Amino acid sequence: MIDDFAKGYLHADLREFREAVLWKLDGLGEYDVRRPLTPTGTNLLGLVKHLTLWESRYFGEVFGRPFPEPLPRWDDVEARGTDLWATERETRADLVGRYRRVWEHSDATITALDLGAPGCVPWWPRPEVTLFAVLVHMLTETARHAGHADILREGLDGSTGTGAFSAGPRPDAALLAQRHARIERAARAAGA
Repeated sequence: MIDDFAKGYLHADLREFREAVLWKLDGLGEYDVRRPLTPTGTNLLGLVKHLTLWESRYFGEVFGRPFPEPLPRWDDVEARGTDLWATERETRADLVGRYRRVWEHSDATITALDLGAPGCVPWWPRPEVTLFAVLVHMLTETARHAGHADILREGLDGSTGTGAFSAGPRPDAALLAQRHARIERAARAAGA
């Protein structure tokens, strides 16, 4: 009973964070979803591509249910890091579509297996896992990257929130400037 409740709860949260990540792309042009916004190159479409690859691995090959489309292997040294950005030949529609197909595949795995179902994560120090551990891991990773996407999007156009339902009117620019200045003064005073 509690396992069904826990699985449903965690799965619902995973679905919500997935949607939040994709919502961060809405209304932005190709350059803005792809451009590097941190010194390490973090970008919105790269986060989608990264989550696609890892979710396909965790809910696919870890449980002997590989995702049917070709993706780089986890141990392919030459492919390392290429999941964090989109090439000029990879379209937003293709990457988002693949992410949604991975969701379907992952959801089928989550639905079919019990939380105690065994899996193997060969790249972890303790590779023997359960669906519960992987579900918590992917929920954490997706939430973490949704937070990254939220900050990136706010930096692009001031948009915040987890979806259209939570997005309110953007605060007045003067109010934001006042808040920013107040926080800056507090930080400088604390640092003195």
